[in-house]
Amino acid sequence: MVLSESTKTSPKKDSTQRQCRNILIYGSCKFQDKGCIYSHPPPETPSVSAKLSQAVNAPVFIPKSTSLPPASPSLSRAQAQTPLTTMLTDIRSTLSTSPPATEYDEHDPYDSSYFIPTENNGLYNVYATDSVVSQMQTLDVNSYNKSFDNKSFDSQFQPEYDQNLEYYPSHSAFIRQPLDYHLYSLPPPSPPPSHFISPTLRTDLQLRSEVIHTAPAPGLNLPDELQGYHTLVPLESTSGERRKFGNWYSTVYRATGKDGRGYVLRRVSDFRLMHQAAFLSIEQWSHVQHPNIVSVHEAFTTRSFGDNSLVVAYTYHPNAQTLYDAHIKPRAPTFVQGRLQTTQPRVSERTLWSYIIQIAGAMKASHDQGLAVRMIDVTKVIVTGQNRVRIGSCGLADVLTYNPAAPPHASGAPVSATQIQEDLVMFGKLIMTLCCNNVAATSNFAKSLEVVTQHYSTDLKNVALFCLSKPGAHKHIGQLFDMIGSRLLTEMDDLQNGLDYLEGELMSELENARLVRLLCKFGFINERPEFARDARWSETGDRYIIKLFRDYVFHQVDERGRPVVSLSHVLSCLNKLDAGTDERIMLVSRDEQSVLVVSYKDIKACVASAFAELSQR
Repeated sequence: MVLSESTKTSPKKDSTQRQCRNILIYGSCKFQDKGCIYSHPPPETPSVSAKLSQAVNAPVFIPKSTSLPPASPSLSRAQAQTPLTTMLTDIRSTLSTSPPATEYDEHDPYDSSYFIPTENNGLYNVYATDSVVSQMQTLDVNSYNKSFDNKSFDSQFQPEYDQNLEYYPSHSAFIRQPLDYHLYSLPPPSPPPSHFISPTLRTDLQLRSEVIHTAPAPGLNLPDELQGYHTLVPLESTSGERRKFGNWYSTVYRATGKDGRGYVLRRVSDFRLMHQAAFLSIEQWSHVQHPNIVSVHEAFTTRSFGDNSLVVAYTYHPNAQTLYDAHIKPRAPTFVQGRLQTTQPRVSERTLWSYIIQIAGAMKASHDQGLAVRMIDVTKVIVTGQNRVRIGSCGLADVLTYNPAAPPHASGAPVSATQIQEDLVMFGKLIMTLCCNNVAATSNFAKSLEVVTQHYSTDLKNVALFCLSKPGAHKHIGQLFDMIGSRLLTEMDDLQNGLDYLEGELMSELENARLVRLLCKFGFINERPEFARDARWSETGDRYIIKLFRDYVFHQVDERGRPVVSLSHVLSCLNKLDAGTDERIMLVSRDEQSVLVVSYKDIKACVASAFAELSQR
């Protein structure tokens, strides 16, 4: 039987109502205006051409994006997605009635640009409705359109929502990890320079951390353990010229406590404790917490040094130095602005006022709790930071000068006028010493007062004279703040500027562990022996892209085959991956048979999808 030419080439009668398959595959038909007899819908009709990008052999490989289902079957979410169900139904009906390829294809078989992917060539089947459904589910419907009639929408689509509850599971399939957000916003503008923030703050903090863990030098013959404290390191000379604490020699050590923290142990040599009640003042001082007082912890006696020694434990402040070492101690001549300088520069008045305000605040706090400081000296007040001072060795003088015949000082009882005057006189001597850069400044009071008058303001001189003046019945530390006046506001402004600076620095460090989280996810995913009974789980799908990206970041080699060990390359790649940028990179398999061009955004989606799959099990 011989068929006519018209019989061979004539399509089915309803071919004009069938959608052109090139629209489904490529998104357009090059024969649309050249006689193609099939239907060509408008361009806004959804197509499945984007699915071709999932093919490994495609020129540009775009991995499958993870679409998370809603957390709960809320009505608003159901209304927003119900129109998609109608669309999907139409597409299913269209595909189910599509003719076979032998009856449909009327194009040039020799056109190299025309290609129909199938399951056999490693791509996908265009007739599979599941692929169309998964693509349509990624579309977003604007459920916030104010012009939309919600009532008619409810009545029209509510039954369909009730019949398709499988699209709205009651529990989310993805377990959200803690700290799943990333802050890339810049901190607030930097505040004005603060009087209390060092320009080398980061370096100072690193040095403090290193000092805490320094080991003692060999041959010091120090005890290995002292009432739970170990790893003793002397902070000042233990031989030769030693500083005296009244009539006793004292030495300061750094030690590590039972809790692993650093402590300062001040040891007083050759001291025999006669009354245990002398430690009552140490217990009272241990309850005093002030930013300008070195905290007191405990006191005990020991014979571990070969004699009767009194030891008091304080909080350790790394790299701290006394006011004497910071401003008065002679130093070797140095060149400053081209001139040889042999003496220490004078302390600026701004710094002196800051010291006065801080020490006066510590004195007032101790006096309010019924305790006299008795340790206001340039060798006992330490500088712990940028213009930050703290009074150290508190409570030690009370133990050394304990008199059992004197009536015991009750906790919280007011400080006597004699002790207040002693503290004020010691404070006045400290001010004069810092102004004159001489520990013996008060021995020639007239000359020292002349130096203060010449280099500092009248208010500063009046403060020193008030502290050194004769005692009065109503003389107290509170009167000193009346003389300080508005300089307290300047001090508060500098403190707030310093706080703003530290908050800005902290804000920039909030998400500093995000790269570690990425590396941990790589460790969970890559080279996993088996998952869900699949021995090649980590080598297929999205996980294969993650493996190639791992090789791209860590396993690169140069033109000579040597490993490229570049930390800047690793940090740059991981930061781009964490941010999910649109920059594209080329990933090459180890056998150089597969080349994928993907963006960091796609790789980030692959990592999230693979890790979510692990988290669900």
